[in-house]
Amino acid sequence: MSYKSILLNLGIDGSIEPLTRIAIDLAKRFDARLIGFCGADAPLPVTMAPEGAAVAAEIWEQSRDEIRQRLKDRRGEFDSLVAGAVKTDWRGAIESPDHALARNSRLADLIVTSAPQGASTGDSYRTADPGSLVLRAGRPVLVAADGATALPTGKVVIAWKDTREARRAVADAVPLMTMANEVTIVAVDHNPDDWIRDGVKDTASFLAGHGIRARTEIIKTDDDEANRLIDFLASVSAELVVSGAYGHSRVREWVFGGVTRSLLDEVWLNRLMSS
Repeated sequence: MSYKSILLNLGIDGSIEPLTRIAIDLAKRFDARLIGFCGADAPLPVTMAPEGAAVAAEIWEQSRDEIRQRLKDRRGEFDSLVAGAVKTDWRGAIESPDHALARNSRLADLIVTSAPQGASTGDSYRTADPGSLVLRAGRPVLVAADGATALPTGKVVIAWKDTREARRAVADAVPLMTMANEVTIVAVDHNPDDWIRDGVKDTASFLAGHGIRARTEIIKTDDDEANRLIDFLASVSAELVVSGAYGHSRVREWVFGGVTRSLLDEVWLNRLMSS
């Protein structure tokens, strides 16, 4: 198993160098093609008066022209940073970043993005929503730690729940886990039972079949499971956490909180998520 194409989501605002450095390193590790992507759009101005429609349309087109120029600039920055280090391609889009990125995910084995605001979406015309991306892409999404310029994979932690999403994430993360020095499978539950123990054991057996030795840990907690998981990740200095995304409905997690949202909010973490 390997990643042969990596889609790098670059924001239209701010510095792209840290995230691009991470993606270049990954592309080198796996001899993969690196596809730079940037998307943004301008909202239609709101006007109540008919005579203002033409002015609004002109302002909108000017905003989109500015985005076109920014996309050209972004491509230039991307090409300069890569400088022939790996095989590359480029995709730019003047449309909703969420829609364009989900569509272009068909190109990739892995998507690399950042979420400096955590689970908050920010400006939806200029920033892809990480939660929406994980749900819609149909590909594993690596959400890099804020400001990181490298992806250490020495200590990998699998946040285990016996869900389709978690099983998918474990399989998707195998190429990265083969490079790890230490892999831990952790299950956090209010009342861990044999079902959970069997799931952790079977996951370790699956990884062993890929030459990955993993230790297991089951944590019983009376506190919030998400908070206890975050505490554990900090205590073991996790460098990458692997998890399924939105085992419950996203609406429920958004209203009541949950592991996916908590992990997205921990911007110091590198997170690989699948749904």
